Amino acid sequence: MRGLRRDSGGRLATIGDLLGSAMAGFVVGLVVLLIFEGIMALTGFGQFGESNGWLAVILPVWLFTEEFRAEGFGAHRVLVAGLAGGFGVAAGMSLAGLVTMLAPPLVSGAVGAVTGTVVYCLIWFYGLRWLSHRSG
Repeated sequence: MRGLRRDSGGRLATIGDLLGSAMAGFVVGLVVLLIFEGIMALTGFGQFGESNGWLAVILPVWLFTEEFRAEGFGAHRVLVAGLAGGFGVAAGMSLAGLVTMLAPPLVSGAVGAVTGTVVYCLIWFYGLRWLSHRSG
């Protein structure tokens, strides 16, 4: 079994490693949220599915923070992180808004969170490498 590949700066070296790590964190967060939801529903403190599914994005955000720190100093990382965050939140909120009419907050939030996570990963990974290549 291989571990995650990292470059000399400590960043994840491939898009597969970044997406895989982010999705693993998302799934763990979602499972914890589902367990919490089940306990709350069984004890009568709420109905199942009423928590916000966006809570599942906590571990991917932690991963993104570590990737940001591993990138080192420079304006390019701030620019790419801002763009990735903005587009990720916009895409996630758009899909979550569409799903809200059909599903409870847990599902619509989870759809938004996974969408935002994937968009962030793609823009961060490719945008950072493109901008680093362009700026020398």
